[in-house]
Amino acid sequence: MTNVYADKRILLVDDEPEILNMLISILNSEGFYHIKTAQNMKEALALADSFIPEFAILDIMLPDGDGFMLMEQLKKTNDYPVIFLTARGENEDKFKGFGLGADDYIVKPFLPQELIFRMMAILKRTYKNENHFVKLHDSIIDFERAEVIKDNIHIPLTAKEHNILEVLYRNLGRIVTIDALCEAAWGENPFGYENSLMSHISRIRTKIEKNPASPTSLVTIKGLGYKLVVEEN
Repeated sequence: MTNVYADKRILLVDDEPEILNMLISILNSEGFYHIKTAQNMKEALALADSFIPEFAILDIMLPDGDGFMLMEQLKKTNDYPVIFLTARGENEDKFKGFGLGADDYIVKPFLPQELIFRMMAILKRTYKNENHFVKLHDSIIDFERAEVIKDNIHIPLTAKEHNILEVLYRNLGRIVTIDALCEAAWGENPFGYENSLMSHISRIRTKIEKNPASPTSLVTIKGLGYKLVVEEN
């Protein structure tokens, strides 16, 4: 079954590289690839400013603070689901985590499938009301079916086109940099894909614009990146 939440950006924070590598492997096996990792609070907060997570899995014991402090800092700018994954299983810690707004609390060692089940339940609960249809000036994007509807014709989107549009849509009103779009389409090492991105942008415009040479929905912000313009409902 297709993982409809596979495009979510996930932040993993743990001071043990082995745990981070194991989590990446578990999440990759379920189709999650937009993942960033940090081993301390400072790294996590710096990442969150540019990566803009939509889900976080945090350890509590960190070398420069703790997961409770980190979650409070992260939620000051963006509110998204958080699971604590920690060796600290005392009830006092669990109560504190839930009291601060954590969505779940899992004690190490853990079963990989348990983590996935709990994570998917939270994703379904949090993002169930997302609008899968986005109205543009000359077309409609159906994110769930990965297609564009233009002049009553259904035009399929490739996986990379879908990822690019999804990132643009999640950042409405903001300029999305070329690097950010390359990362959305090609993963951890996006460097060197600028020309490929331009080709994908051109093909997307052919699908969503009435006049691709003079775009009204996927616009270029010269020297900075791109921006998606949607119609008001």
